[in-house]
Amino acid sequence: MPTLLLVRHGRTTANTAGVLAGWTPGVRLDAHGEQQAAALAQRLAPLPLAAVVSSPLERCRQTADALVAVPGPDGPRPEVLVDDGLGEVRYGDWTGRELKGLAKEPLWRTVQAHPSAAVFPGPDGEGLASMQHRAVAAVREHDARVSAAHGEDAVWVAVTHGDVIKAVLADALGMHLDLFQRLSADPCSVSVVRYAPLRPFVLRTNDSGGDLSGFAPRRKRRRRGAAGARGTASSDAVVGGSTGA
Repeated sequence: MPTLLLVRHGRTTANTAGVLAGWTPGVRLDAHGEQQAAALAQRLAPLPLAAVVSSPLERCRQTADALVAVPGPDGPRPEVLVDDGLGEVRYGDWTGRELKGLAKEPLWRTVQAHPSAAVFPGPDGEGLASMQHRAVAAVREHDARVSAAHGEDAVWVAVTHGDVIKAVLADALGMHLDLFQRLSADPCSVSVVRYAPLRPFVLRTNDSGGDLSGFAPRRKRRRRGAAGARGTASSDAVVGGSTGA
């Protein structure tokens, strides 16, 4: 089961302006966001990354490019892959509007209290439930590809958006989407998930400064004929609590 690092893009000009950027082109990191991405690249330096996948939007591409600019322990990073499945929610007619004005809309309360029923207005508007479905499908597809190509101890990164990360985490935690507003995903934060055969394990959420080196693959010898047993055991939670990394 590979280790997935869910990374939110760094702070943007839209974040500081209080505007819902959505799929608006040209929204880029501000100076602080660039510093956040550079700092995260250094935090990830001890980890070999099998893949880096990004939302197509500029703020995520900028963040992903900063991450792969710093070599890992095994040398240069892989080329960034782009997947629309990790793109931002399509906010429709809400795109580009100020959050303080949107907070007065009747739909705002639905987004806060019953997000699974929220569908954003306009011909391009997307439902939050639809976003969760396509984002989880994209993450699972890439995770399976990484596992097949690089093994179950591989580490990979998905650079995406706050609501997308919260929706993926809610799915991994077995939470109803209506509870996903209880989660947070700050700019350039890292959340960590492993998809075992029977259940996902959420190992970290909204980490903006912790040591990530413990997620590096461990070098270990595998006993002959133990693959099947290990595959089953890897889905089991440790009763009483694990011993940690």
